[in-house]
Amino acid sequence: MNAGRSTGRATLRAGRGAASGTQRVGKAARRMTHAQGAGRTGLGQLIELTAAHSAGDALVTAALAGTLFKLPVNEARGQVAIYLLITMIPFVVVAPFVGPVLDRFRSGRRFVMAGTLFGRGLLCFAMAAAIVPGDVFTIFPAALAVLVLSKAYNVSRAAIMPSVLPADIALVTANARVALFALVAAGVAIPIGAGASTWLGAEWVLRGATVLFLLQGVLAIRLPRHVDSPDLEELDDEGEKRPPRWRTLLNVGPVVAAAMRANVAIRLHSGFLLFYLLFLVQDKNLPGLAPPVTIGVLAVAAGAGGLAGAAVASWVRNHSPQVIVLATLALTTVITVVAAIMFNLWTAVAVALVAAFAQGLGKLALDAIVQREIGEEVRSSTFGVVEAFLQIAWVLGGLVGLLLSLFAGGRTGLAVMATVLAGSLGWLLARRRRRSDARDAKVKAARAGRTPDAPDAPDVPSSAGGEWHSEEWIRPEPAGTTTAIVRRDDPPAEKRTRPLTNPHG
Repeated sequence: MNAGRSTGRATLRAGRGAASGTQRVGKAARRMTHAQGAGRTGLGQLIELTAAHSAGDALVTAALAGTLFKLPVNEARGQVAIYLLITMIPFVVVAPFVGPVLDRFRSGRRFVMAGTLFGRGLLCFAMAAAIVPGDVFTIFPAALAVLVLSKAYNVSRAAIMPSVLPADIALVTANARVALFALVAAGVAIPIGAGASTWLGAEWVLRGATVLFLLQGVLAIRLPRHVDSPDLEELDDEGEKRPPRWRTLLNVGPVVAAAMRANVAIRLHSGFLLFYLLFLVQDKNLPGLAPPVTIGVLAVAAGAGGLAGAAVASWVRNHSPQVIVLATLALTTVITVVAAIMFNLWTAVAVALVAAFAQGLGKLALDAIVQREIGEEVRSSTFGVVEAFLQIAWVLGGLVGLLLSLFAGGRTGLAVMATVLAGSLGWLLARRRRRSDARDAKVKAARAGRTPDAPDAPDVPSSAGGEWHSEEWIRPEPAGTTTAIVRRDDPPAEKRTRPLTNPHG
């Protein structure tokens, strides 16, 4: 009896300590998510919702790891290629269908996000019922549908980010904060899901994910009302009919296009590294440690690189997203060249860490560029197309890695990928230089044909710099920005309240 009482008191104290520790961690997390005005605008709620969404996805992945999505390391390369092609299916659906649907229902984005969460909860409940009898014809389509709804949530969340952005936080920083909390939540949920799946069974993990997704759906509805954007008219500001959606979507402007191409090259490199290094380790062409230990070290390096990318993105708040994207591509190119010259286990670890870092940081900068440059009416569709292109690039890189691992050593494969990255970087820098030269030529032409007398000119401050040309005031801006143009018939500066928008959006 005394032993039982002592055990009960110890268990009670441990439970109270765990509850108190969890409460303190929750309060600290709430302070971080609601810092710098994020609690007032709704960004803090969106961060918490996305972190819970990432934890739910991690539970589903842990539950299905031994059923469908276990990485086939020891299987034939042909089966791995089929696995890669299957992962493209949800993104092929997201780009042409899910994005336009999200754009169509901009005035009900909270309910669209809640619908994706409720749908995943019901699908997890169906998979939990089918996993014990091994009904693959139910589990496999449901798992793909869960992935499609997850990407739909991510696209919708990225599209509403400007609506909840506080004045003191930049877009890159806000995206980084969301990504950082999502990564931490997934890192905590995966071992919990794996342990619960081993102890209780995968079906109970899926039932827990069902409850979590349903609660998240309620939280999505409780987001601030300004998350929903009003439906825009079919006419633009000049009374003309807006261009067709796909024509507008394909003409996203040079800034978005350059950032997307740089991220495509980075994602191609990431997919290549994953499967190329994996099969090099399996074929014992990467000496140094035992194959399982080597795979673990590479996985830890990739995870650390992803976390570092999110952390650095929240720090470089005053830097241009375009420069960040090009810098990540340049860093990836340099480390790949070094690894190709001095190929060993530790240079492979370094290139895996830098590749994950560049993938995370470059994607966050790309999201900020799309959120800034693309208008409301096609923003979700643009994010859907971006996600599709990045996934296709990752799959193509993985297939190239599979092929090169058959007959190429470590140095040769990395040299091929370094050449591709260097060519992409040089091409993007050349195009950026041509755009800058063309803009400078326009400014010089405007200066050569200026008209000094402007009796009815609007109130343009003399400190702004620039001069009159014909009926427009042209002010040269720093490289990487758009030349400012003020027309003579524009209202005074204090009355011009309409913000600048991307002409392609």
